[in-house]
Amino acid sequence: MASEFGRLKFLGGLVTAVALIVIAPAAAGAAEHTVRDMRMWTAPDHTRLVLDLDSRVEHRLFRLQDPARVVVDLDATRSDADRGNLDLPDPVLKDVRTGYPEQGTFRVVMDLKRDVKPKTFQLEPQEHHGHRLVIDLQRTQNDGRRVTRALEETEASERLVAVDAGHGGEDPGAIGPGGVQEKDVVLEIARRLARKINDRSGMRAFLTRDGDYFLELRERVEKAREAEADLFISLHADAFRNARARGASVYALSRQGATDEAAAWLAKSENQADLAGGVDLDDMERNVASVVLDLSQTATISDSLEVGSHVLDNLGDLTRLHRREVHQAPFVVLKSPDIPSILVETGFISNNAEARRLQRGRYQAQLARAVADGSTSFLEDRGAPSPVARRSGTDKYTVKKGDTLWSIAQRHRVTVDRLKQANDLNGSTLTVGRNLRIP
Repeated sequence: MASEFGRLKFLGGLVTAVALIVIAPAAAGAAEHTVRDMRMWTAPDHTRLVLDLDSRVEHRLFRLQDPARVVVDLDATRSDADRGNLDLPDPVLKDVRTGYPEQGTFRVVMDLKRDVKPKTFQLEPQEHHGHRLVIDLQRTQNDGRRVTRALEETEASERLVAVDAGHGGEDPGAIGPGGVQEKDVVLEIARRLARKINDRSGMRAFLTRDGDYFLELRERVEKAREAEADLFISLHADAFRNARARGASVYALSRQGATDEAAAWLAKSENQADLAGGVDLDDMERNVASVVLDLSQTATISDSLEVGSHVLDNLGDLTRLHRREVHQAPFVVLKSPDIPSILVETGFISNNAEARRLQRGRYQAQLARAVADGSTSFLEDRGAPSPVARRSGTDKYTVKKGDTLWSIAQRHRVTVDRLKQANDLNGSTLTVGRNLRIP
């Protein structure tokens, strides 16, 4: 029996076709592994195919041309998956085909529309997931420059808010009664929150993800830093083994989380530039850079706790609170060294009553309004200008009680020297009520 890809030459030699000879699964040999399902997600800059497996598997990734294909062979594997469930076509894939090119080998062939950079990796079982083989097809040209567009469209004196919907793609997050998934609920709330923010004068929002695809945790932080956002808000829906647990809560970064992150940043020289509120750490001694970054993170955590309190107060007017004060934890998405960042648990999706509320459009809009109100009040109190306003050199800040040159510089991400030069300051003494020009 033919058991491999063959080239069939037609009369005249002008046409070459590639055929996949598919044999029945029963002929796949003594399979040690089984593909249970195949799932696909399309992100702005890549397409991801996930194979759900019953165990880790040896596999090979390679490319074929004329026509362009990416191929993955899995050793000693059979498949029970239905590739017909895949949402095709997409911006990269024309089709996904499967078969058995030789006994004991399961093959996945991805027919391409355009050039990609493919990679594979395996994930260990976690919560409701089993073993997974992930195939990422990264586009060589990024179609998803939402962050750049958000920054370009931001007008002078507008505050830019990064709105992050947790989980996505193959990571559904918590799963509630009836199979409701956290990733879907928080994406709807995130979209509503972005619209609420965009409706307000002097504010603009962008979504770190605006579809059902997965983003690495640090990629979410990097998107906010790339856009030079003034605020980062990550939305989630909690879960607990006790179905009676309920209520919303807000988190900021813990001090230990900040200390660990500072060490990670400083260990990578390419990440040291312009980390601490506009201060370039590249030319500093390591111990000095560590102190400067620590001071920056301390100021950022303080701001995060403050915006968290504003949001929590507004949530308390709408719903029951699981925690009545802002709690601190070493969540990765909160670890930006220079952007106030909070994580909002909108409620317990594991609670029957809250799961039903979280799926209702009217309640989602109310949650979005509460978070937007809290964010707006914080930014108005702080008077933090957007990156565009900083570059224009036209923004003003009124000194408040407790302000220092350092805290103002950190808040606006400029150096103390630049702040002093822009305002003809020789010393460090400030008068409450004085208007400062922000360079």
